[in-house]
Amino acid sequence: MPNPYDALHVYYGDLHNHSAVGYGHGSAEDAFHNARLQLDFVCLTPHGWWHDIPVGEPRLAPLVDYHRQGFDRAAQQWERVQELVRQHHQDGAFVTFLGFEWHSCHYGDHNVYFKGDEGEIIRAPDMDALRAALRQYRARGIETMLIPHHIGYKAGYRGINWAEVEPEFIHLVEIMSMHGAGETETIPNRYLHTMGPLDWQSSLLYGLAQGHIVGVVGSTDHHSAHPGSYGHGRLAVWADALTRDGIWDALVARRTVALTGDRIALQFALNGAPMGALLPPAAERQIEVAVSGGDALDTVEVLHNNRVIHRWTPPVPSAEPALPGTFKAHLELGWGERGENVDWHVDLRVVDGDLLSVEPRLRGHEIVAPQAGEEDSYAFSDWGRVGADGVRLVTRTWGNPTTTTPATQGMCFEVRGDESTRFVGTINGRAVDVPLADLLAGPRATYLGGFLTPVYYFHRAVPLHETTARLALTDRAHSSQRDWYHVRVRQQNGHWAWSSPIWIEPA
Repeated sequence: MPNPYDALHVYYGDLHNHSAVGYGHGSAEDAFHNARLQLDFVCLTPHGWWHDIPVGEPRLAPLVDYHRQGFDRAAQQWERVQELVRQHHQDGAFVTFLGFEWHSCHYGDHNVYFKGDEGEIIRAPDMDALRAALRQYRARGIETMLIPHHIGYKAGYRGINWAEVEPEFIHLVEIMSMHGAGETETIPNRYLHTMGPLDWQSSLLYGLAQGHIVGVVGSTDHHSAHPGSYGHGRLAVWADALTRDGIWDALVARRTVALTGDRIALQFALNGAPMGALLPPAAERQIEVAVSGGDALDTVEVLHNNRVIHRWTPPVPSAEPALPGTFKAHLELGWGERGENVDWHVDLRVVDGDLLSVEPRLRGHEIVAPQAGEEDSYAFSDWGRVGADGVRLVTRTWGNPTTTTPATQGMCFEVRGDESTRFVGTINGRAVDVPLADLLAGPRATYLGGFLTPVYYFHRAVPLHETTARLALTDRAHSSQRDWYHVRVRQQNGHWAWSSPIWIEPA
């Protein structure tokens, strides 16, 4: 059976994030700079409107004022945002879209997207009015889309209201962001914001069980001008080209994967069709899954109608990893005293080996509420390849804000090498010489000074075969209802990926 992904490429992006345009921190210029460091496509989504904001409750008066001031700032800076969307877009290199966030207690929060750089913030009084306005854009030839986000909050409390979800503009829902993971309550990425916990009737699995045909995305919802901030949520799309048409068409077709952070390339096909497809009746379902991850894989699960029907786990290795081979090695920077900025300057090269690829894993400041002061700039990172086998990185860390919340920066190197291969160079002026062979045994930590000083940390080198999996199975079912299948992946480092479902009509 032909692979439906053979003519497609995987691209990574963030369609939901914030800066000081609205309420947030850092300029839109900083946001585009940070996005280009580690993403293929982006949309900045200033907070635009909240039609049923809870006025009349004295305890919420500061919140209401804060939001309204943000909406006014977004309106004042909207022309500048459109100009930056135009300036930064380049088909084949970096794709941008225009959008904004529309809050709602009743309907749940949605992001509004325009295919291109033309559109206005719509201060619609309800969902019917918002849809009517979007139809006017479509009549003018401007394609539009809605994506509900942080869906897991209880309906009525800015979580998704599945009874109000219509397929006209909604093809996707956001199930992963800094708020947590909304697929189901058993995923470790819990909802911990002041807005409350995940409610089962707002989860993705509940919505699928109600018959909704929606794909999935992850995005950061980051509030300090850092689209793609590592660990907050991202999405992958399988598109025919890195163009506005290519990315948009992939979104509408639901060829999407929700990610926590790592670039996990997940292919899921059923009877030769890609994720997002709606298929005719078939009693026999040929399922194929291919995963290429950013770390050692832990489990790959195939679900049918929300129930796990197959769980893959990696085989027990017969021997220790051996050289020569291809490996992934993650360099992580940070730790030290909380709140103390540390600027990092990294110059590394792979000696007697090949640096095949570099995956940046960069973060922004953890901000979800007003703060007393501002940073001089929220664009403090830069990186690039140096020759065939070198890389340079300039970034900043400030200590982990809690013992369970990382604020580290990192890069993952894919390296082909043997017993003589080494990472050589300098980190903050200190000489680095780390044999790849040493990292096969385990990680290495180096402190910049004494106790409680910052650390650079080479994780264990992971053989490439530990990051990949291929599954092929057959499921047989006769159903009087529409069936659906989806896949979720968990890595040993705690990062996840979720495929959009594939549906099969009843016989």
